[in-house]
Amino acid sequence: MAIEIKVPPVGESISEVRIGEWYIAEGDSVPIDKELVGLETDKATFDVPAPVAGKITQIVMKAGETAQIGDVIAYIEAGAVSATPAKSEPSAPASKPAAPAEKPAPAASSAGTQAAVMPAASRVLAEKGIPATSVQGTGRDGRVLKEDALAAKAPSTALAAPRSNGDEVSIEADGTRTQRAVPMTPIRKKIAQRLVMAKQNAALLTTFNEIDMSAIKDIRNRYKDAFQQRYGIKLGFMSFFTKAVVEALMEIPQVGAQVQGDNLVYYNYYDIGIAVGGGKGLVVPIIRNAERLSFAEIELQITDFGKRAQANKIGLDEMEGGCFTISNGGVYGSLLSTPIVNPPQSGVLGLHNIVDRPVVVDGREAVTFLKRIKDTIEDPTRLILEI
Repeated sequence: MAIEIKVPPVGESISEVRIGEWYIAEGDSVPIDKELVGLETDKATFDVPAPVAGKITQIVMKAGETAQIGDVIAYIEAGAVSATPAKSEPSAPASKPAAPAEKPAPAASSAGTQAAVMPAASRVLAEKGIPATSVQGTGRDGRVLKEDALAAKAPSTALAAPRSNGDEVSIEADGTRTQRAVPMTPIRKKIAQRLVMAKQNAALLTTFNEIDMSAIKDIRNRYKDAFQQRYGIKLGFMSFFTKAVVEALMEIPQVGAQVQGDNLVYYNYYDIGIAVGGGKGLVVPIIRNAERLSFAEIELQITDFGKRAQANKIGLDEMEGGCFTISNGGVYGSLLSTPIVNPPQSGVLGLHNIVDRPVVVDGREAVTFLKRIKDTIEDPTRLILEI
């Protein structure tokens, strides 16, 4: 009996998903818990495992389609299934009549009569998305030959029919100039919506500062080998900046506060979002209670986030909440940029080629906040002594 594979619940605020890549095909035999398909939401991508061992009998929803929570997307027949043997060809008869010659397909000529299109030409025209009626044949009785098809170009006044290739749609204009329409993933659409909302609904202020990184570099050079030997990871810059942000938020709590209706909500904990590049776009997982963590614990979490983001394994619950965000555009070679606040947060710190790029909500607090980070980074012993 076939078992339904359904879209599982993935969060209280999520009612639909986009079908991503199918890792298997109809007829495949899979073990239990084998990852079958990636589902995309506006927050994360996650995989649906096989509920039982068996054979995939039907894939109901294709890649790129939208499904609701609880929708059936495939069927699996439970039970150990061996590979399907190849079908044997029937034995050929002793004498086999010659196959009839291919008949050319008719095509309307410019004179209104039916001109023939040779099979090879028909295939070329189909691949190029050009109607046979627009091609003038040079063969006998106006027949359209392969040479005519190869030389033909789509009319420049209209686009040929889109040709789908997985998640991409290729639109051919004149045989040489093409366009590609690639559907945005739910994550990318949600990011775009939230950033536009932030620009429209918040009075954004950007302030810049430069930091002398020599003290941090000296610490890393002196202790990098011992740190990596003990913890199995490199001592990076992000743990220093995360610690510095926490210290600055403690001193200037307005920067970490959030506007909720007519209230300004303050927190006695510091959940810091770390922007990392993932397979489906930028994601911002949260380091919970960063004020309680050591440098090594922070570095371990950031390293783990980076690996799992590339594999689209960041869970929805790991990206919820957050008091403040740090975005390191310097890893992509960025010299100067202004990251946009992630609502309902009030600020974001941008690091670009070892230059701060924060966006905050009040001029005096913003400058003081950034100055505190500068002082802490330039004299990192203050992080240890808590002064």
